[in-house]
Amino acid sequence: MLTHHQLQGFLGKSIAEICQNGYTNVHDNHCAHFVSHVLGYHFGVTCQMMGNGKGPAATLRVQELFPRCHSVGAWSLRPASLRTCLVFITRASNVNLSNRSMANVPRKHVGIYLDGRIWHYSNAQQKVVMQMPAQFAQHYPSPDNAIFFGTLP
Repeated sequence: MLTHHQLQGFLGKSIAEICQNGYTNVHDNHCAHFVSHVLGYHFGVTCQMMGNGKGPAATLRVQELFPRCHSVGAWSLRPASLRTCLVFITRASNVNLSNRSMANVPRKHVGIYLDGRIWHYSNAQQKVVMQMPAQFAQHYPSPDNAIFFGTLP
């Protein structure tokens, strides 16, 4: 069970402090990478494949996380009882909810929602940050700011 205390331990850390595989290029997007290290996801393309270490592997691609969620939907329809989930932001047309698929486009991002807060890797700040959903919703300007939930794989 994921806790606030565990997530707080990542606040302010760079991907170099999180990943033991050397996949830490500041020009790459590390949001899925961070989420996957925290939650232990290691399917699809991983940092171990792309890096040079022997640490725990972690999934790198947002579009590989999305279809692994058991249930996905528009953020506004997230069940109130769902207190922990993944939260995705991208253009609405990049997502097919019935197929649980997301296009591989540059403007997509993922974080971990837990009890009203979202932890995610800010590529601009090069560190883990925590935001309220209203702040996270401004990650991209419209029309690239549709928000979706996904139950944990």
